[in-house]
Amino acid sequence: MIISKHFLFYSQFKYFPRVPFFPRLFCSHNPYINHDVEKVFRIINSSNSKILNQSLKSSGVFLSNSLIDGVLKRVRFSHGNPSHAFEFFNYCGNRRGFYHTAFSLDTMLYILGRSRMFDKIWEVLYEMRRKDRSLISPRTVMIVLARVAKVCSVRQTVESFKRFKKLVPEFDTGCFNALLRTLCQEKSMADARNVYHRLKHEFRPNLQTFNILLSGWKSTEEAEGFFKEMREMGVKPDVVSYNCLVEVYSKGRELDKAYKVVEKMRDEDIKPDVITYTSLIGGLGLVGQPDKAKDVLKDMKEYGCYPDVPAYNAVIRNYCIAKRLGEAYSLMDEMVNKGLNPNATTYNLLFRVFFWWNDLPSSWNLYQRMMKTGCLPNTQSCMFLIRLFKRQEKVDMALHLWDDMVEKGFGSYTLVSDVLFDLLCDFGKLLEAEKCFLQMLEKGHKPSQVSFRRIKVLMELTNKHEALQNLLDKMAFLGMHVPKCVDRPTETVDLDSLPVNHTFVTNHGPRRC
Repeated sequence: MIISKHFLFYSQFKYFPRVPFFPRLFCSHNPYINHDVEKVFRIINSSNSKILNQSLKSSGVFLSNSLIDGVLKRVRFSHGNPSHAFEFFNYCGNRRGFYHTAFSLDTMLYILGRSRMFDKIWEVLYEMRRKDRSLISPRTVMIVLARVAKVCSVRQTVESFKRFKKLVPEFDTGCFNALLRTLCQEKSMADARNVYHRLKHEFRPNLQTFNILLSGWKSTEEAEGFFKEMREMGVKPDVVSYNCLVEVYSKGRELDKAYKVVEKMRDEDIKPDVITYTSLIGGLGLVGQPDKAKDVLKDMKEYGCYPDVPAYNAVIRNYCIAKRLGEAYSLMDEMVNKGLNPNATTYNLLFRVFFWWNDLPSSWNLYQRMMKTGCLPNTQSCMFLIRLFKRQEKVDMALHLWDDMVEKGFGSYTLVSDVLFDLLCDFGKLLEAEKCFLQMLEKGHKPSQVSFRRIKVLMELTNKHEALQNLLDKMAFLGMHVPKCVDRPTETVDLDSLPVNHTFVTNHGPRRC
């Protein structure tokens, strides 16, 4: 049965079912959908590209929109094989009468961009323009530009932006804002400002434009200047605009000005929100006043604003910096009592302290508490732990962490395996290293050159040529390029370079996790 496109509905700001009048045709409500997602994901990662289509046909799984969304999401967060994911995307899209969702399109573009397969990105976009142009939204523009900006110059990023003029239904301020947001996040505020001044006459800047440009300033003078330009253009600031100003003052340790902005917000009947107070908490931590920052949690309640997890994290961070872990743990307990669950960022604040104190028992107990509460570690959590295990030569603990990662699907296999394989090879645990290597391949993750070389050399020295050939065959079957064995130092992760308080821009302004 073919669905007429007259029945398809789409919004460029939210994802809705592609077929609202026929919800069961391409949208599965099967209770076993997660099982099917996992089944298709394994087919994508384990099948040779030559037989992928046949494997999908013989799987017996109905490829609904919701299942395809789930599979691509699984590929994205598990760093699955991008080439096979692209073949899967095309296989589904080529079915008669089928239309991808906006979510599937954006996720596929993200996967391709992460692997720097830019030719494939434009191939997908031009095909989508032909088939269903309405799916290409400002969000799509931002996803593509973000991947381009990571590896290309500002000029090339702007050129890529201009290519979208022939692709999106409306090449308007929303697309311009997507470009500016990308430059703020991937390049610098100076680059964003220069591009804004160069292109602002081609678009009509709106409130969101200025909120994006206000969000990343480190210089209070420049932020104030932009705020002034905003008013001169007749754009009235909202709570997001003022939050950006509070943020820049707090980061600059100019707390008197930050508090004056809060008072001005109240005078203009703009209610400060939890983001406003979180910025103040961060600023108080920078000037060494963790107790006063904690008092902000009480003050905000008096104004009818209740702290969330990022607000508590900001206070906990201050106590970790002050090495007052007793108060930090008390705040974690307070969060739970108030129905708030500590997240990975909360635990990473403490993992960081234990890592630099070389405190393995406390780190291990914290990890067990984390897993018991159902909060999965992220890559930073795993790196703090695996580096500490290697430092103290705890093979069993390292393997326990790896088993949890494989079972529950968290963390970066590539980064963690580099440290794990070093530890296993140092102790001659070749069988364990081989097992972990195979598990990594089965999950669709490619090992680094250094890890592959270390295991290859050790297998050759111990005459395990058959086991080595098994690894090579497995990599070839999965379509992975066998890394060249070159002598170069192991790439390590600077744990201090991994941020604990991530600041990013949301619809409510700059936000810490």
